[in-house]
Amino acid sequence: EAGATGYLLKDATREQLVDAIHAASRGETVLAPRVAQRLVAKMRRPAPVALTARESDVLEAVADGLSNAEIGRRLFIGEATVKTHLLRIFAKLDVNDRTRAVVVALDAGLLKRR
Repeated sequence: EAGATGYLLKDATREQLVDAIHAASRGETVLAPRVAQRLVAKMRRPAPVALTARESDVLEAVADGLSNAEIGRRLFIGEATVKTHLLRIFAKLDVNDRTRAVVVALDAGLLKRR
């Protein structure tokens, strides 16, 4: 089996490098503290949000600057249904307004930049 058994940064001391080599020869995994912190932080991030197809449609229309009434006409749904979708989107994205929903969705890759 080939591959890495650890990860050190360029600024590792000679002693750290020697210790890591010995640890690797024993089958141990060695990570630089900063690398370990990044891995743990990444693991702690919440799971990515998934929007339904209709929620995505509504959010795209919001990004286009449409009002609830205009979104309803575009998607052939009632304005109350648009509001329901928006409330669900806000809850999933943990936001309180349309602008923030679009920004968070763009950052999360849920909307394509145009």
